[in-house]
Amino acid sequence: MDDLGLYRNSSSGQDQQANRALPPERLAALVGARLCHDLVSPLGAIGNGLELLQMSGEFPGIAKSPELMLISESVEAARARIRCFRVAFGAASADQRMGQNDLGSLLGDVEKGGRIRVRLDAQGDLPRTEARMILLALMCLETALPWGGSVLVCRGASGWRLVAETTRSKADPALWSWLDRDPSRDRPDPAPGEVHFALLAAFAAQEGRPLAWELDDSGGEISF
Repeated sequence: MDDLGLYRNSSSGQDQQANRALPPERLAALVGARLCHDLVSPLGAIGNGLELLQMSGEFPGIAKSPELMLISESVEAARARIRCFRVAFGAASADQRMGQNDLGSLLGDVEKGGRIRVRLDAQGDLPRTEARMILLALMCLETALPWGGSVLVCRGASGWRLVAETTRSKADPALWSWLDRDPSRDRPDPAPGEVHFALLAAFAAQEGRPLAWELDDSGGEISF
């Protein structure tokens, strides 16, 4: 029997195990974690290079030049966004925890990269799975507040609430229908920049956390 035949025979006994597919939301989280991991190092290297350039005596005044300041701000905004993406789109296990200060830092990163202000009203640590849902819910509200606004993130006896206030909101009922409880409802596929709606629904179902939401001209709310 040739080597190929040996390989086929040895692999055929593992067909049942090999054919086990990962749940889509788990696979998406692993892909997100891989992408964020691969982007962190080059962004960090760029940031370090900028710091060395600013401290260099060979280019007097370059540290305060508008060009370098723009690059520095863009790099920091990208790094802040990646930190959020690692939690929002990355993998999380049931035994992983996140401290209050770490969550507050991530919410501050959201502020750096967008038009909304975020306030955290909660004490103690929380499961990383809940932190992931908080960031995804915040992204959903951010989508509805393209002209800016504020969001309060608070924890009560029944779970988490994110309450948004604004002077003008953007409603998209078809997109927000992803957060409804009816799994048989026909929904349009979200655009790449709107995938957080579908992911929030998937992770909430995975964790057994019913979602509730409302949206009007002056703001909105998501709770779980």
